[in-house]
Amino acid sequence: MASRAPTMVALLLAAVAATCARAQLHDKFYSESCPSVEEVVRKEMVRALSLAPSLAGPLLRMHFHDCFVRGCDGSVLLDSANKTAEKDAQPNQTLRGFGFVERVKAAVEKACPDTVSCADILALIARDAVWLSKGPYWTVPLGRRDGSVSISNETDALPPPTSNFTVLTQLFAAVNLDTKDLVVLSAGHTIGTSHCFSFSDRLYNFTGMENPSDIDPSLEPQYMMRLKSKCASLNDNTTLVEMDPGSFKTFDTDYFKLVSKRRGLFHSDGALLTDPFTRAYVQRHATGAFKDEFFADFAASMIKMGNANPLTGSQGEIRKKCSVVNH
Repeated sequence: MASRAPTMVALLLAAVAATCARAQLHDKFYSESCPSVEEVVRKEMVRALSLAPSLAGPLLRMHFHDCFVRGCDGSVLLDSANKTAEKDAQPNQTLRGFGFVERVKAAVEKACPDTVSCADILALIARDAVWLSKGPYWTVPLGRRDGSVSISNETDALPPPTSNFTVLTQLFAAVNLDTKDLVVLSAGHTIGTSHCFSFSDRLYNFTGMENPSDIDPSLEPQYMMRLKSKCASLNDNTTLVEMDPGSFKTFDTDYFKLVSKRRGLFHSDGALLTDPFTRAYVQRHATGAFKDEFFADFAASMIKMGNANPLTGSQGEIRKKCSVVNH
């Protein structure tokens, strides 16, 4: 299956190999202890996405949300009896797919008990979510271990959809991601949906006036009216909107076309046009002429993000269930 990956991906990924080595992550980590792990995960992914292709976006997003808080340690998956875990925080209230992750973990446990971490399973799920949505394939460095701490207020480290460019660069830098990673990984918004409340202030409350004329002037007017027809008010907490209208189930470069036309859904999407480097990247890939280049960039940035402060070696544990620590 990996043969579908563009040659450029393999060339560019060499640039991040040294970083992964320092963190003791490598793609052959389970070659002896659980050689079937990727096959087990992919079988579950193929089954799930054949029934619910819209799940790909949320599963990719879950890996992002895991890595930006405490590093990629599976802490986003932990439950809390008093509702103080990461998954209970406002930014994670719209995450979905937790039950599916547990199903994958159970299948992996059946094949290889007490061997593969939930953090690694999330990384594999995210890769397959992209690849099975017609995006790039990359080899996932493995060897992460699971953390035992999950604190809701630490989700302040997650980049909010309301962020301006300065805030975005600061939050990405905190997990060793640079400006190029920011614009590349933002294109993960090419798959999936969002609730109206994540962007409705751009439609009704841009300056705090809370009226239909208080709009974000950076939004393209026709797109703004289309969004208003779907999201009737600031109080709409249930409606879902496609982040990449028309191809939200396909991983492609259409996201850049939308952003270049001022049709990015979130403040953070529009913010990419406020910096010369990210604006140039958006405009280049809005042409659709450099798909392989973008796919290689996305794969490299995903590996780099997946190397964010992982627990390795004797650190952490290998949870038997992703939602609870072992003790």
